[in-house]
Amino acid sequence: MNALSVPAWSPELETRYAPLVEKLEQLMPCMEVPLHLPWVAAIEELKRERGAVIMAHSYQSPEIFHGVADITGDSLALAQAAAKCDSDLIVLCGVHFMAESAKILAPGKTVLIPDLEAGCSLASSITAADVRALRAQHPGTPVVSYVNTSAAVKAESDACCTSANAVQVVNAIAAEFGVRKVIFLPDRYLGSWVATQTDVELVLWSGVCEVHEKFTAMEARHTRERFDAKIVAHPECAPEVLAEADFVGSTSAMGKWLEKEKPERVAMITECSMADNLRNQFPQVQFIKPCNLCPHMKRITLPNIHACLRDMRNQIHVPADVIVKARRALDRMLAVGRGEKV
Repeated sequence: MNALSVPAWSPELETRYAPLVEKLEQLMPCMEVPLHLPWVAAIEELKRERGAVIMAHSYQSPEIFHGVADITGDSLALAQAAAKCDSDLIVLCGVHFMAESAKILAPGKTVLIPDLEAGCSLASSITAADVRALRAQHPGTPVVSYVNTSAAVKAESDACCTSANAVQVVNAIAAEFGVRKVIFLPDRYLGSWVATQTDVELVLWSGVCEVHEKFTAMEARHTRERFDAKIVAHPECAPEVLAEADFVGSTSAMGKWLEKEKPERVAMITECSMADNLRNQFPQVQFIKPCNLCPHMKRITLPNIHACLRDMRNQIHVPADVIVKARRALDRMLAVGRGEKV
């Protein structure tokens, strides 16, 4: 069976997936929807046969996020889901570090990623050797690593964090170690924002997200003035962009802000698919772009989800010793999320 041998479009598919069709037609050109339905049907069948669970990050395209995913959310939500998921087979529709995190938290399960080349500019900006060098330069200073890092970097860290809980994790680790300084890596923009929310001194690394660093303050101002839109920005953006925002927060926090504030028009200063996937949840809100696409997230497609499930390919492997050390750092993050002492 080759990758193209999926059912052709048919009126029966259109009827079977009528609610999905209605949803997707609000989020993408309607002519694209029939092209996705055969892949959705084939993936659903394979998922049942394999007993698989598909997890999708909020930056995944609507046909994946709404079409085949069982669990969706930001990095923290997916990490928590991996830790308690009942299935022995997880397909992680996101980037490589997310699949590694799932494997670390569920080492006995099979974790697949549809494309092994789905990487991250932040994860590639720092190595385990870099972390060891930072520790040597700042002896006794604990390390908090953003989850957008490799398993090897997590293993060299004292705790991980997401953009949703970075401030809480920094404060908790500083308290646990009895220090007022923490090494925070690798995103210097997220670190700069966290530094404005805490009294803990942060030692920052020079990494940036290639999606969020492209936004400019001029774009934000133009969008506000031209469209009378509220500006919601991800903390991976540059400080001058965040200064223009009405709200700064993680992907999950953005959704909560929209639910609370219900703006007439909003510009999501983050990855494009975030707004696409929220548009269905908030039909009364007009979403104004600018936005930027993540080239790594967009490597995940329905055809390669189908192929990885069909062939059980692109398994994630993490060395046992790295899993033990990285698990400790991720468990500390999850403990903070549960309100427990780390």
